[in-house]
Amino acid sequence: MTADQLEPMPEDWERALAVVAHPDDLEYGGCGAVAKWTDAGKSVTYLLVTRGEAGIDSLAPEEAGPLRTAEQIASAAVVGVHDVEFLDHPDGVLEYGLPLRRDIAAAIRRHRPELVLMTNHRETWPGGYLNMADHRVVGEATLDAVRDAANRWVFRDLDLEPWQGVRWVAGASSPRSTHAVDITSTLDRAVASLKEHKAYLAALGGDMGEPETFLRAAAEETGKRFGGRLATDFELFPM
Repeated sequence: MTADQLEPMPEDWERALAVVAHPDDLEYGGCGAVAKWTDAGKSVTYLLVTRGEAGIDSLAPEEAGPLRTAEQIASAAVVGVHDVEFLDHPDGVLEYGLPLRRDIAAAIRRHRPELVLMTNHRETWPGGYLNMADHRVVGEATLDAVRDAANRWVFRDLDLEPWQGVRWVAGASSPRSTHAVDITSTLDRAVASLKEHKAYLAALGGDMGEPETFLRAAAEETGKRFGGRLATDFELFPM
């Protein structure tokens, strides 16, 4: 294996919690892997920090929020995820701080995952494109909330037992990716999952508005570093 090749993601776990800022975040990064994991009998829960209400320019937040919530629930079901929670923080103006860390830590204590998933929290995406503030904020808060959840003397008011069982945090689509999952058998379901975000895709347009083209190209590009197989990539943080 050369230095730039990706290693296989760990598979010796049973429960994962995915923490992202918006509906569609997982579908543009990790849901092909999620489908493979749920097929293998693993439990995956989605935690959405917002309802994506500020994500469609042509729709007021009061209309977009409920619509995108429904789209996310339908999208998750395609890849075998039926537990989808929303924290109702305000879309587009998320701030790093104790309230956000507290809410994520509470979810970690309740769900007791071994693996925590998130999207890329780096300043840029692969290729150098600038990442947005909400993604960076949620990623940083998630990394810190894993340690918060493990410390019984932090957020004592939650009245939840600490959880020290998170073994890894994995950020999807990072420019510093280290690991990958073969999604040859689940790419079609990843595409179908993204297609459930109908209103968002219609408003988005461009290359990212074409799920089949976008996700297949990304999987093929990742596969160049993973034995030529269709794959999705993660930056893995052992905890």
